[in-house]
This record gives sequence, C-alpha cells and structure tokens, in this order.
Amino acid sequence: MCYGDKLKNKIEKIIKQYVANYSEIKNVQTKWEEPLIAYADANDEMFYKLKDVVSSSHALPKDSLEEAQTVVAYFIPFHESIIKSNIGGRECSKEWARAYLETNQIISDLNTYIKDELEKLGYKAVITPATHNFDEKKLISDWSHRHVAYVAGLGTFGLNNMLITEKGCCGRFGSFITDGKIEPTKRIDKENCLYKHKNICKKCVEKCVNDALKADSFDRFKCYEMCLFNDKLHSDIEGFTDACGKCLVDVPCSHGNPGNTKKILL
Repeated sequence: MCYGDKLKNKIEKIIKQYVANYSEIKNVQTKWEEPLIAYADANDEMFYKLKDVVSSSHALPKDSLEEAQTVVAYFIPFHESIIKSNIGGRECSKEWARAYLETNQIISDLNTYIKDELEKLGYKAVITPATHNFDEKKLISDWSHRHVAYVAGLGTFGLNNMLITEKGCCGRFGSFITDGKIEPTKRIDKENCLYKHKNICKKCVEKCVNDALKADSFDRFKCYEMCLFNDKLHSDIEGFTDACGKCLVDVPCSHGNPGNTKKILL
C-alpha cells in the first residue's frame, strides 16, 4: 500500500465514523446514511472552469493553500425518513429544515476535526463552511461544495441543479483542501440525470413550489425567496434554516443514481 492510500483510508475512516457517531456525541435529531467520498487533483483544470460556470470569483485550491495537492469532497445523505417527511405540502418539513441546519453543523465540526487530525500527521488542511460563503446579492458561492464534488467525481448535475450521486441528491456536500497527495477519483463520462441522459422525467420541475425551476432556466432568486420563507416558518429552530428541497424529494434521483437502474420509475 502506497502512502497516498494510507492517507485516503485514514480520511475515509474518520469521515464515516464521525458521521456514524455524531448523534451520540451531539444532541441532534437528524439521521444520516454512510457518506460518499471522492478526491480531485488540486491542479485539475476543471477548477479553472468553475470561474466560468459558477463565478469569476470562484476560488482555486491553491488560493487557499499554496501547497495544495488534493481536494477531498464528500456527500452526507439524509436518512430516508427525512426525505419522506418533505414530500407533501408547499413548505419544507420541520425534519428537512432541521436536517439542513444540523448537517451544515456536522460538516463544520467534521472538517475542523479532520484538519486537526491531519495536522497531527504532519499535513496541512484548509476548510470552508458548508454554506453562506457566498455573495448575498448574486447568491453565488466563492467555493461551491457541489461543484467541487463534481470535479472530484461524486456525480453529475441534474436538471434541479443538484449533484446526483450514487446515493441520490438528498443530503449535503462538504470539502476541504490538503497538501497530502491522493490519487484522484475518475469522473464518470455519462449523465446521471434522466432528462439530460434520455430526455425524460422532469419531475423536479413539477415539484418546484415557487415556479423557480424550468426545463430551460432557473431563477435562483425565486428559489431563495422560498428558502427564506421556510426560515421564517421554522423560526422555532435555532439557526438559519433557509432550505426547501421540494425538487429533490419523490423524484427518481432522490435516493440513488437513476442512470444505473434498469427499471426507471417516474
């Protein structure tokens, strides 16, 4: 086993165990499935393309860590019960709102823990918050965890603008940068989204409750308007619960990758 493999195994063990044990350590109600983890070369040319795709201000790995070698991205899927809770109604469920908040917190805590553990091993690491590292007027992040996860090979983007992984799109993404060198995960060469792959489905468009999502366009301001409405609705939950998730639930890509299933349920 090469040294990069040892580091990879160490990181994956930390992430999976931390998520599995988090509810016992912290007083949270959210349940999660086992995370997915992927790796990107910090010098991957795709990071430069994010300046065109996301924002001209989108950071490069070496902007945060000059010695950057690897970007680690991971996906923490919501438990099925949370996904089901958000299917009905116009407003997001309390379980979904709480899961959004508590998952952002676990990502923050996990990244801090990983950073400390890597530094004990002699590596450097840089972490970024799970959310709200964005321009509040443009609603665009300077470090998009979803797009970084795409570069790392965790999935492809659906019509709903969410990354569809092997465990679906209901969950949250985290990432961090390190000077440890790990072999990059290979990006898949096909679309996971049924609409992009076979021109069928569009269920996420039907599920959008604020007319923000269309087959050929996305109004991020209308989307965020609904998220802010939900934040006020769930004001009894301490923290910023600007979430919705209606276009993610009760669709073929909620729990898994529909592109890998022989039978498509629409």
